[in-house]
Amino acid sequence: MIKVKDISKNYVDKIVLEKISLEIPKRKITSLVGANGAGKSTLLGIISRLLPQDNGTIIINEKNIEDYKSRVLAQKLSVLKQANHLDLKLTVRELVSFGRFPYSQGRLTQEDKQMINEAISFLNLKELENDYVDELSGGQRQRAFLAMVVAQDTDYVLLDEPLNNLDMKHSVQIMKILRELCEKKGKTIIIVIHEINFASYYSDYIVAMKEGKIKHFDTTQNIIQPKILKDVFDIDFEIIEKDQKRICNYF
Repeated sequence: MIKVKDISKNYVDKIVLEKISLEIPKRKITSLVGANGAGKSTLLGIISRLLPQDNGTIIINEKNIEDYKSRVLAQKLSVLKQANHLDLKLTVRELVSFGRFPYSQGRLTQEDKQMINEAISFLNLKELENDYVDELSGGQRQRAFLAMVVAQDTDYVLLDEPLNNLDMKHSVQIMKILRELCEKKGKTIIIVIHEINFASYYSDYIVAMKEGKIKHFDTTQNIIQPKILKDVFDIDFEIIEKDQKRICNYF
């Protein structure tokens, strides 16, 4: 389990996170939602050890994240940042192979190759595995990066706005893949997401943040309520329920 204890973060005179405490449920999808500047991406960065906190601790599997060697941590936790830029000319298969680096250090074993093949198949990239990543469409490229994360085969998967710049079709595709990762492979997924309806439809839990604090944290059903959402986003919501899923009308 990931435990966040009293995490604070300041930039110059601005408080970005203020004494955040949280326990992330295992084998579930937890979405971080809130307005721009709420601290979502900063919190995700600290949980993944990409950003240092000013105060507080992150505990992964009962061990302080600071006590992990980088290679060992990369076998337990994978992260996909909001912007992924490649300076190298790589095929999809070569990119996905990077997911095995924490285990093989660049010398791929038969087990590594099997994991790479499984990740490519899981993301439906077999026909594209020899294509160059920089020549793919946005949705295909995002699937390729997700395949790299799948190949890394960590218990915890952290994603910072993975739907950024994707159209509706590809956004749905990515969210369905994340749901499969959770349900079929038992992954614990933490995702920063802007579109509240994707969070509502695909998440098990929602962390609603505002001005560097957690305003609400509960099951998705308990968070997707007009009063709670207005408290977080400062606009009115109408909730429409269909097939036991809640859709937010905020227009």
